[in-house]
Formats: sequence, C-alpha cells, structure tokens
Amino acid sequence: MAIYSIRDLETLSGVKAHTIRMWEKRYGLLNPQRTETNIRYYLDQDVKMLLNAALLNRHGYKISRIADMTQRQLHEAVLEITEKKVVDSDVQSDTLTLSMLELDEEKFDATIRQRIEEYGFKETMMKVVFPFLNRLNVLWMTGSVMPVQENYIAGLIKQKIYVAIDGLPHPSNQKGTFIVFLPESEEHELSTLFIHYLLREAGFKVINLGRNISLDDILQASEIHHPDYIFTIINEGLFKMSVKDYIDKLSLHCRNRTLLLSGIQISRQQIKSRKNWITFDGLDEILNYLDELT
Repeated sequence: MAIYSIRDLETLSGVKAHTIRMWEKRYGLLNPQRTETNIRYYLDQDVKMLLNAALLNRHGYKISRIADMTQRQLHEAVLEITEKKVVDSDVQSDTLTLSMLELDEEKFDATIRQRIEEYGFKETMMKVVFPFLNRLNVLWMTGSVMPVQENYIAGLIKQKIYVAIDGLPHPSNQKGTFIVFLPESEEHELSTLFIHYLLREAGFKVINLGRNISLDDILQASEIHHPDYIFTIINEGLFKMSVKDYIDKLSLHCRNRTLLLSGIQISRQQIKSRKNWITFDGLDEILNYLDELT
C-alpha cells in the first residue's frame, strides 16, 4: 500500500496544497490519516478521489457537488469527459493517471482511442503518452506508484503500440534495415517499441530483438540480417561493464554498421558521437535524424 504526502498529491493532481486542504476541510473530500507525530498522510483512495475531483472541477463541476457524488456517479462523469474531444494536456494526463491507479482499462482505452482519432497514433504518443510517462517517472521516484500499477499501464500502452505496428503495411521498397534491441539489464521497452513503429512507418525494415539482449546475440543477428543501422537505449548502469566499455565492444562487434545510441546513461555520461556511432539526447533528436534519413 502506497502512502502520499500532500506534496505528492499536489504533484499528481496539479492542485495546489492550500486548495487541497480547503477541499478537505470545507467539503470533506479527503480523509487523511495521521502519524504518531500528527503529520498528515494520504492513501490510494484519497489520490483517486482528488484526481477525479480535479478533473471534474476543470470541467465546471462544483466541489460541493463532487463531494456528494457516489463512486458510480464519479466514474460515469469522468468517463463522459474522457470520451469527449479534450485537448487539455492536464486532463489527459489526469485520466491516464487515474486509469493506472484504478487498474481501469476502460478509462485508459477511452482516453487513448479518442486522442488517436484526433491526432493520429504518432502525435498521441508524443503529446499524450510520453508526457504522462514523464509524470510517472516523478511518481516512481517519490514512491507514489506501486510496481503493479506501473506494469499494468505499461502493458496497456504496449498493446496499443503492437496494434499500431501490426496495422502498418510492409514497405515494397525498403529504405534500409534496422536492428532494434535493449541490452542486458534493460527492461523498459516502450521507447524502442515506439521507435519500431516510426521506422516501419517511414519504410524501413525492422528486426526488433526485444530486451535483455547480449552482445553475442547482436553479433549473430547482424550476421543473419546485415543491418544498415543498430539502435539501442541505455538507461541503466550496465553492471557487468561501464557504458563506455559496452559501446566500444558493440562498436567493435558491428564495425560495418551505424550504431544509434540514446538513453539516460548516454546523456548523463556525456558520450559523444564518434567512429561508427551516433548519440542522441532525447526523442526529438532521434526524430530529427529519422526525418533526415527519409
């Protein structure tokens, strides 16, 4: 069971702490617990209530009315808003956060489906999903999200990417071949899946090896497919060797290929492009490079 401070609630909801306290005191919206030293803390049900209230309040509902709603009425009102054409990024992020905390696939699907109809898949990922994942990173670092919630929402996002990839036609005139993978110790593959989608959409052949791939696996795959490019993301520290040593070995293994490298460790350790590799500081730089290739 996760516990939250009022600052956590402020980060989650975008509602100022003094406003949360007012809603709590005047309308009984939340029911905080107290430690032995009389410090307030909040539980999952408080977070869900606050996110629902913030969402409805942004759409004209008075807090007094929200406080009197049953759980069913709250759910139906939020779902009605979710299914409308809403361009407010805070609202979209709120509904995705709620769907994660409540393990609510219906709410998630309604939000994403509507956004895809408005923006298309690529823009939905850029304007809605990745900003939400940035918020999720903050919540994870503060301990405000449980692994089961993170894994659940990641699974739903993966499903959408798989469906989008499957819906793309195989290009008749392929512009080149990419191998996409995550190294050993890397688990989070949402970004590489999205890159897979972008490459396929742009007309490239993609061999996505998945996660936890060894250097020997890369060498074998390269000998089979002879890729033009090899793309990976390094977010973790690579415990068996340093990131620099890993890239040197990968470069030596694949000396006739162009390596494309991104991730937290690439930026943090200020690893620069040289020899047969190119480094990227974030998704925007990757997209610019892919635009140049196409």
